[in-house]
Parts: sequence; structure tokens; C-alpha cells
Amino acid sequence: MEYTNLGRTGLLVSRLCLGTMNFGPKTTEPDSFAIMDRALEHGINFFDTANVYGWKLGEGVTEGILGNWFAQGGGRREKVVLATKVYGRMSDWPNGQGLSARHIITECNASLKRLQTDYIDLYQMHHISRTTPWEEIWQAMEVLVAQGKVLYVGSSNFAGWHIAAAQESAKARHFLGLVAEQCIYNLMARTVELEVLPAARQYGLGVIPWSPLHGGLLSGALAKLAAGSAARTAEGRAADDLEKNRSSLEAFEKLAAELGTDPSNLALAWLLAQDGVTAPIIGPRTIEQLDSTLGTLELTLDQATLDRLDELFPPVGKGGAGPEAWAW
Repeated sequence: MEYTNLGRTGLLVSRLCLGTMNFGPKTTEPDSFAIMDRALEHGINFFDTANVYGWKLGEGVTEGILGNWFAQGGGRREKVVLATKVYGRMSDWPNGQGLSARHIITECNASLKRLQTDYIDLYQMHHISRTTPWEEIWQAMEVLVAQGKVLYVGSSNFAGWHIAAAQESAKARHFLGLVAEQCIYNLMARTVELEVLPAARQYGLGVIPWSPLHGGLLSGALAKLAAGSAARTAEGRAADDLEKNRSSLEAFEKLAAELGTDPSNLALAWLLAQDGVTAPIIGPRTIEQLDSTLGTLELTLDQATLDRLDELFPPVGKGGAGPEAWAW
């Protein structure tokens, strides 16, 4: 396993992050335990979850599964860099969501209880709050850091200017501020290259891409459809995106075959080759899916392959950061 610093911090995390959103809704607790144990065997030390995962209002199902796994001991908690999130609705009452100081502190304590731990390594704001001032958000986070309940703060689904506003406010308070941004980023979703990634690089944030396989479309969806095993991509938005991008996906799967690798690993390797990317989030539902992703770390893409991928899945505008991407 390869490790890298999380943004400008001294914290070392694995180049693959274990996403746990399937734990509970799609993967049983015993199977989730087995996947997490295998992740540690592979050297994956970076686990990501959220208080809303499990999708049962206020229950924190997925966090509870992680907490029960930690409770088995064996150094599990000590080996893991644990990331969770706050923002989503956790009750039907008016203050049951958002980034008010009350909600941040209440939900941090609730997450700690479910996770059966004393601290959260990376506490991420799951979405920007358009009604809460940064002074209030940072005051709440500073309290949690001072109490030792949170070690680092991150963001998720922020625009580039949100990152800038957050960091300038934190700087004025002599607070570390954000150390990572978790955003949707893959070959088929490259909008963050315009402003989010440049902002993250400017302010020293690590980048943690979610949906690195674009809902399974970059995992060999066409071959799986032909084999009758593509449940995730056979209906809904994924099916629409598949038809719109069928020719590119056909060429992508052919390219993976020529390279002797799995399409999933090719998509993940492309992300790892992007400037500033820390660790794509992988979301295995089975141990076999987890094991298969490890080939990503053995795959080095040459410039010709990177250029070919740009041809198949072009960046937004002229490519790269704005304003050059859309202006002279």
C-alpha cells in the first residue's frame, strides 16, 4: 500500500479510501466486518462514512456498524484514520440538519457514541450551508478540536469559492481550517477541475473523490450488461448516462483490455495520476470487489494513455483550470 499526506497536514493516509455507504443497506454487518478487516490486511487505513448513511432517519446505521467493528478491539480503531460527516437531516425538528453550532456539536457527540470512539480524525461538512456564517461554524469546530473530539476538519461538495471563503475566515481566527475536500470526480464528471481542484491546491487541501466509477459506468458496465450482471447501471440515471456515452465507454473498455487491466482499475489509476488527488473512495460490497481494486496501485499510466483518456472523456471547456478553460 502507498501512503500520502492528507493535504498540507502530517497525517498519512492510504492512496485508496474505504467508503462504507453500502454497509447496512447493501452489505450485512458480518460482511462489512470482513471487508474492513481485509482492508486493514491490505494496508488501507483511511475509512470514510457519514452520519446519514444507512438512510434511516436519525439512526446512523452505518456509523453503528463501524462502531461495533471498532469495539472488537485488536487495534482496529488505532489503525484507522476515521472520517465522517455532518450536515444531513437527522431528525424532523427544525434544527435537525445543517451547520449551526448546535447541530455540529450535537451530531459530533452522537457520531462519537455510535462509532464507539473518543475522537474523529476528519470531520467533514457534507454540504455548504448557505445560511450559517463561517464565524459560527469555525467557533463550533474550534470547540470540538479543543476538546479532542475532532482532529481535522474537511469539506464535501463545496464550490471553489466556498473553500476560499472558509479558509480566509479560518486564517483570520488563526485556525487550521479545512484540510480536505471530498467531491465527485471521475473521467465522466470533471467539472471540479475548473475551480475546486485549483482552490484545493492553493489552500493545501487533499482531494478525496467520491463516485470514482461514476455509479459503476466505468467498471466495465457494457461487458457486465452483456453478461447480465450490471444491476447498478441497468436503470435510472446510470442507464441514461450509459446510452449517452456508449461509444466512449466501448472504447474505454477496449483500452482497459489492451492494457491488461480491469476498467475499474484504469479509472482509479487515472484519478491517482491527477495533481492533488489524495485517495479515491472505493465502495466495495464484497471482499472480492475490494481485492480487485488493489491492482490499481500497480498500474502506472503513460502520457499516451492519459491523452487517450482525455480524448474519450474530454475535460470541460479547453481543459484545466478556469478562467483559461473557458476564456482566452
